[in-house]
Order: sequence, then structure tokens, then C-alpha cells
Amino acid sequence: MNSSTAPSPTIVDAWWICMPPDERDTVGLPDAVAESGERRPRVTGRPLPQPTLRSAEFWASGVDGVLRIARCESCGRLSHPRPPMCPHCRSRDLTMSPVSGRGVVVAVTVNEQQWLPDFPAPYIIAIVALEEDSAARLTTNIIGCDPDDVRVGTRVRVTFEQAAADIWIPLFELDDERPNEGAIPEPEDLSARSRPMASPDKFEDRVAITGIGQSAVGRRLMVDPLTLTVDACEAAVADAGLRFEDIDGLATYPGGPIGGGLTEGGTMPVEEILRIRPTWVSGGNEFPGQNGSIIAAMLAVASGLCRHVLCYRTVWESSHAAMVRDGRWVVPDARATGMTEHRAPYGAMSPANWIALCASNYFHRYGGSRETLGAIAVTARQHAAANPEAVYREPITMDDYLGARMISSPFGLYDCDVPVDGAVAVVVSAVDYATDGPNPPVFVEAVGTQIMETLSWDQGTLTHLPQSLGPSKHLWTRTDCSPDDVDVALLYDGFTFNALSWLEALGFCELGGAADFIGDGSAIRLGGRLPVNPHGGQLSAGRLHGYGFFREAVRQLRGHADSRQVPDAELAVVTAGGGVPSGAILLRR
Repeated sequence: MNSSTAPSPTIVDAWWICMPPDERDTVGLPDAVAESGERRPRVTGRPLPQPTLRSAEFWASGVDGVLRIARCESCGRLSHPRPPMCPHCRSRDLTMSPVSGRGVVVAVTVNEQQWLPDFPAPYIIAIVALEEDSAARLTTNIIGCDPDDVRVGTRVRVTFEQAAADIWIPLFELDDERPNEGAIPEPEDLSARSRPMASPDKFEDRVAITGIGQSAVGRRLMVDPLTLTVDACEAAVADAGLRFEDIDGLATYPGGPIGGGLTEGGTMPVEEILRIRPTWVSGGNEFPGQNGSIIAAMLAVASGLCRHVLCYRTVWESSHAAMVRDGRWVVPDARATGMTEHRAPYGAMSPANWIALCASNYFHRYGGSRETLGAIAVTARQHAAANPEAVYREPITMDDYLGARMISSPFGLYDCDVPVDGAVAVVVSAVDYATDGPNPPVFVEAVGTQIMETLSWDQGTLTHLPQSLGPSKHLWTRTDCSPDDVDVALLYDGFTFNALSWLEALGFCELGGAADFIGDGSAIRLGGRLPVNPHGGQLSAGRLHGYGFFREAVRQLRGHADSRQVPDAELAVVTAGGGVPSGAILLRR
């Protein structure tokens, strides 16, 4: 038990989380300040969680050194964080009950990146499955040991750090009394959860992709995001052979006033500029991946509500980060809430940490090494060299990849995608317009949107990226096509492990078979058995947050991809979502 009178820190700002690692060394972090001048008993610079009506008892349970977890009195199962209803039997008879505090490390990453001003790296982030119920897990830190002493299977026991008068952070240390390796939860079999098609009448058959457009894309463009949006929208509408007066729907992701340079503001400010008087609009961040906003547009068109829907996605993370750094954009301080409440106190500030944890479980279960991830990164850069729009086109070697500094094991610098400024737009039209436009139409063969996995970064899927397995299985239930029919794959690669997860989830190889499938990278290069991300992906072309993959798929199927064209491409699969939720789309020429 530790105590101190150091001031409480603030959660690191979203702009910092999203910055490319190669810039973070020279960027000033937000200062850690005390809330209302109050001084709190803590010793580390970990952000404080904001206890809620459901979580306050959990954060206070360490006052007597006993970990307490929500237990269902009807079925006996544990759940974390505490739900209002048991997810296993749906009973409402839950109590916060004492547990042994012993568990097994089921995923682990050594974070090397200084995300927080007063929480020095390196430190160990882990997911610990509790001894009483391995489905109940805590993201936490392992303390008091060397990072080399912790691996998947290590047995640990709880200890607590008092972070505030009413907040006790559960940490874990090695369980010296039980040095033998603990059991790791087996992956879930999702097949029984697959739902059959609700109707033989496929909505996909009633729509076509008729237009695509993109603004300028680059690092720190310092262009207003709405300007980027309008540029992309104008290009897409013209590409479809339409006028703005023909557009009767708007769809975007994530919509609304999301911070961190992740949106232009949603449908309202765009309509205020375009004034197309749409019959339908949609914007939000709970679609099946970023491209789920395009699927929503398909549904609106297929239903007859709209005839031409303009979809768009805008990011300006790079300029936003520079403005925060220069003091031109002020980010308010706050305690950790929502999905960060149970991650930020442990320095798990970035998706780099969360996805690295899954990668550790994958490599423990299936074997392999970083070279497999490296082949994905090196191939992406090779493809980007043929894409004049890519932000990074200089070649890298496997030695460059392995020699780059670590971010969060097993991820190094080149495992992480590149934040940029830019916008992409897509026009979804009624299928009877498909042949009227100036460009070859692209049709929708199937979508994969079903949720089959637990919607969590730590309570559900550990072996792969959360939410890649479910949508992939669903995709193939809506088509007679198979993975063998796919000519080109546009796979979300916010991190190299994302692309690996999609390869296996979609059935291009068996689970655990990516190393053999990818080999030295030749199988996923142009000319290989399955070209992956011929434009360079987000790893090298820049993070356009899903929409960039969709645009490239349309270019490939039109035969408009220039020097990176996959010959005679007829079927392309596109995935989106770096975690929860995610989705997949199968497009055909």
C-alpha cells in the first residue's frame, strides 16, 4: 500500500494518443494539475478514474486489501466491470463480492512509450483472468518485477495503490507461492452464434457505388476540416456524374463534436454548407466499423428512402496535434471516464497497448515472431512506393523494422499507422442508376455486420483483434462467394496485427496460420496469391480511418489503380474498425 501527497494527474489528451510515435519525443505533454487544488494520496502519475454509480464500490474495495468483483447470486458467474444485469443468465441479483485476488496473466505488453507526463515508461500492462472465473478479467499493471519475468500464463496476486481518498487501484505482483504456469482461457467457438439471412431478398442487390472522391491528404496541412470534407464531396459527386441537387442523403462517421481532430463536425455543418435538403441523414460512432456509415447509406437507398447518398469521412489529427502543441487549441483536463475508466489508470492510453495485448495472447497460443508483423509493414511500404498519394513512400527493410524503437511490445514504430489530414467521400446510388454514370459501377456482393463476440477489449476475444471474427463469419453467410474468389483485400491496418487478424478471420488461412500464409511477404504483395492494401494501407499511405480502403477497393475494381493495379480484379473485400465495433464489405466489379 502506497501513499503520497503528489497532485493528481490528468488523462492524456486524445491528440497525444493519436500522434505518430516518431513525433511524440519532441512534443510537450499537458501538465499534470491537481483538481481544485486538492492534494491526494498517491505516488505515481497515473490518471484517476471517475467512479460512477456502478463502479464506485469496485474502486473503493481495496480499502481493506480485498478485491471485490460483481457476482451473480443466481448463476455464480463473475462480471467486470459491474453490469446492471448478469450477461450470462440475465439475473439482476448481483453483489460486489470478495474474491481471492489471485489470477493468471492472459495477455501482456511492455509499454515503452511515454504517454503520460508523470507515469514513466517502461511499465507492464496486462490482462489478468481471475482464478474464480477466467471470463472476468482486469486490465492492470504488473509491478515489483522485471518485465522479462512476466509472460502469458504467469500467476499473479492483487495488491493496491491508494490514488485518492476513495480510489484504490488494484495492481498485481508475481504470486511467488505458485510459480507454475496457469491455464489460459480457450478461444470461443462462434459458429453457433451465426444467424441465417433474415430474408433471401438481399438489400445489397439494390445499390451500387457510383462515385468516390478524396481531398488533399498529408501531414499538418493546416486546412479547415470542413474544407477538406467539401473538397472530397465535390470530387465524389462529380465522379458519379451527379450534381449536389441530385443528392438526397448524407451519412458520416463518427459525426458530432468528437475531439482529437477525428471529424469535421457531422452532418449538420456539412448540410449547412451544401444545403441539399436531404430526406435522410446519419452520423454516429456505433456503426460496424467506420465503413458502417456506408452500409447505413446502402440500407437507406435499398429501402427507397433515398436515391443517392453522399458518405464522407474526415480526419485532421495531424494539424490538431500541432495546434495543441503550439497552444492554439486548449484541451480540457478530466478524469478517465467511459471506456478509459478501467484503462487509463494503468497507462493503457493507446490502442497500441490494447491491441498489443491481443497480439501477445496470439503469439503465445499459435507461436510465431515479430517477423510476420514485419512482413506486413515492409509490404505496405513497398506498395506505397507506387502510390503518389501515400505520405510515406521510402522503402524499409526487415532490419529497419526490427531495429526501430519499441512502442508497446510486440509493436515497434513501423507497426503503427500514420495520422494525417484528409477526407474521403463515397456516393451510394440506386442500382438502376449504375450504368448511367461516367465511371464503371461497383456493386455490393455482401456485408458482414453481426456481433458474435463480447464487445470488449479485455473480457472477450484475446487471440485476435476484437470484432474481426464475428463480422467475417457473417460476411460469408450472405454470398455464394468464398475467400478463394477474392482478388484483392483491403484490410484495416491501424496496426500490423489488425491486418493479420482480418486475414485469418476472413478465412484466407486458418487461425494461427498467418505466418505460413504471409511468409516473407510475397504472398500479400502485388502479384502474390492475395494482394493486401496495394495503396500502402494506413501504415504508409496514412490513416483515413477506413474510408481510404473503400476508395482503393473501388479504384481496383474499376481498373483505375494505375501502377498498383491488380490485374483483372473482380472481387474485393474491405474491412474497417480497429477493434469494437468492426465490419466487412465484399464488393464486385
